[in-house]
Amino acid sequence: PFQLLEIIRKEDVVLRAILTTHHHWDHARGNEELAQLLPGLQVFGADQRIGALTHKVTHGQELTFGAIRVRCLFTPCHTSGHMCYFMWEDNSPDAPALFSGDTLFVGGCGQFFEGTAEQMHTNLTQILGTLPKDTKVFCGHECTVKNLKFALKVEPENEVVKEKLLWAKRRDDEDLPTVPSTLQEEFLYNPFLRLTEEPVQRFTGRTEPVEVLRVLRSQRDSFKKPKERPNPQAVLAFDWGLFAPLLEKK
Repeated sequence: PFQLLEIIRKEDVVLRAILTTHHHWDHARGNEELAQLLPGLQVFGADQRIGALTHKVTHGQELTFGAIRVRCLFTPCHTSGHMCYFMWEDNSPDAPALFSGDTLFVGGCGQFFEGTAEQMHTNLTQILGTLPKDTKVFCGHECTVKNLKFALKVEPENEVVKEKLLWAKRRDDEDLPTVPSTLQEEFLYNPFLRLTEEPVQRFTGRTEPVEVLRVLRSQRDSFKKPKERPNPQAVLAFDWGLFAPLLEKK
């Protein structure tokens, strides 16, 4: 919370509301402390497990904060009370934004902790996938490189995946963000939005979209990103001869 308060101070703005996607600690842990530090703070969400919740919202409900309009999009699966937030300003040239929490990531989707493949399929195809294609996607975690490495495993001939992965690696090496993406981009390289594409179906051995999604998620859960660099601690240990007693000379 104190890092957030420092940013607020530097930007010279006032925090009046928090839109919480779900109750997991890495998304909502600071709510209670912020509510104590900022009396009158409004906390919006769809799950009673969200700390310091003051306003429970429902699917399709719209909120207004100054010129910013917000539509609440209920996307249960990662948690049973997960809510995404679609934001825009009327008559603005800026593209709308989607805060997708742990439902949609750059190149991936969230785990099905409290839901089913059927629910996630609805979330991705009927709720989020129908938003304007220029919508900027701000997700809850930045696991872009690993997601795209999995996408490349699914579609090894997809040139868009290859290019996006190279771009993401460069950004990662330079400590630069890979978020946001756009929905239009996601449909080109995110396998979880490409369930009817022949290479994705061939990888999963399924053709029915929900089953394709179910297999994809299972494969992604067990996917381990190939290591590209030796562990720096291990390199130092070799340099210092710490492994010498354990190594046999030929």
